[in-house]
Amino acid sequence: MILARVSGTVVATRKDPRLEGKKLLLLKPVSPEGKPEAGYLVAVDTVGAGSRELVIAVSGSSARMAEGCKDRPVDTVIVGIVDSVSLDEPAA
Repeated sequence: MILARVSGTVVATRKDPRLEGKKLLLLKPVSPEGKPEAGYLVAVDTVGAGSRELVIAVSGSSARMAEGCKDRPVDTVIVGIVDSVSLDEPAA
């Protein structure tokens, strides 16, 4: 799973017909502390995520198992909107 922040939208007027009606969002992976990590991802939104929201995304075969993505050409899918992240204190 990937923890990421929604950074923008992707508009593609021409795309595979199996992606018609699917919202594409630009994601910036983040650490559990919320610090940005390298790179960006384009993901299909299945949960109605919005701008700057913290989300959970999955990729690969897990993405194709998400609701509404079976038999679609997807590699990354948003499957959850994060309410909070809590880290256990490191062992001394």
